Amino acid sequence: MLAKRVLVDPAEVEFSAIRAQGAGGQNVNKVSSAVHLRFDVAASSLPDAVKLRLLAQADQRITEGGIVVIKAQDHRSQPMNRADALARLQAMVDEAASPPRPRRATKPTYGSKQRRLEGKAVRSQVKAGRGRVQE
Repeated sequence: MLAKRVLVDPAEVEFSAIRAQGAGGQNVNKVSSAVHLRFDVAASSLPDAVKLRLLAQADQRITEGGIVVIKAQDHRSQPMNRADALARLQAMVDEAASPPRPRRATKPTYGSKQRRLEGKAVRSQVKAGRGRVQE
């Protein structure tokens, strides 16, 4: 069964236009085509489980205050950068929406144990052969 997709409400997202970095000649100096997206996770309408998993991610785009900040400047037009930033935020939420698979403890097989011990024995012989030669 597929889980229902959690969508980000665009009304909860705050955009601010900034000047893009990098090459671009006069255009980059005059036009504010890059976009900063700010999304407050705690104040959002996302389910609590998704909020917790989103805030638990080790991602530099999430501030200590629980605000996701995404900078989009790949495109020359502001609307395309807004759409790109929103898509990247949605991808983050989608990743947090699916709970991690539980880890099942396993034991090494008999064959893998034997191979490990054989490797150790070979290494031991190599090191034993490095000693001083007895006359």
